[in-house]
Amino acid sequence: MPSRLQASPSINLAACIDAIPGLTGVVARTMGDDPPAVALRANERFAAASVIKLAIMATVFRAYDAGTAHPSDEIPTRAEDLIGGSDVLDGTTPGRLWRLDALVDAMIRVSDNAAANTLITAFGMSTVNTTMQVAGMSSSRLGRHFADVVPAWKRSENVVTPHDVATLLYAIERGSREGIPTIASPRSCRAMIEVMLGNDDATKIVRGLPRGTPCAHKTGEIDGVRNDAAIVDPFGDNPYILVVLTRELTNYSAGNAGIAAIAHRVDAVLRASA
Repeated sequence: MPSRLQASPSINLAACIDAIPGLTGVVARTMGDDPPAVALRANERFAAASVIKLAIMATVFRAYDAGTAHPSDEIPTRAEDLIGGSDVLDGTTPGRLWRLDALVDAMIRVSDNAAANTLITAFGMSTVNTTMQVAGMSSSRLGRHFADVVPAWKRSENVVTPHDVATLLYAIERGSREGIPTIASPRSCRAMIEVMLGNDDATKIVRGLPRGTPCAHKTGEIDGVRNDAAIVDPFGDNPYILVVLTRELTNYSAGNAGIAAIAHRVDAVLRASA
């Protein structure tokens, strides 16, 4: 079912952007064929942080579709993959078996880094990069596993652009909504949205939306970076895509507040145009 948001009005975010103490890239687009309502630094590369876990998730679901993996398949963890920032796998022993669906849930819902590393190891970095190329994420790259500390010189190894992330989310929402194969089967696209709806981080895009608005999203945080990428109201009449990436942030609270302000402004304009 197509979105009722047909035309994408241009949205002035100057005040919101000026309030963020760093560099900001934004893409906002509806599910029609119109140009994005916002495209700011859309093709510039930003450190992905955990937003790149969306591509890892898509890789797993593409394997489900191909029949080369099943959600109940179990894979072991490696000692080198068990790192900090892992609320679910924290304290577990190397070699423990985990179901694929449990690892995907942990990676997206609470951004478990060890779960992401285990999936990268199992499916292969090159496979994740192939998924991104198939999705049209031509300027994005997964170049390393997640680490406890990410030195500045290594932040360019996992990179995405606002346009690329929006392209992936658009494909997932379109596959689910229109019932057609895109980056994955319609069934897998719907399942990925359900997983993203369980993301527990409400400090950025979710914070700026009207209370109770469904938001299928993935956040990311490393030094100098606060990111969020969302399908807003994915099962409603008027879904849209919003991606906000930052770099060189000097104040994380202000960065999060700025992302929320962008979400608030974009939502207000797009809803008014419906």
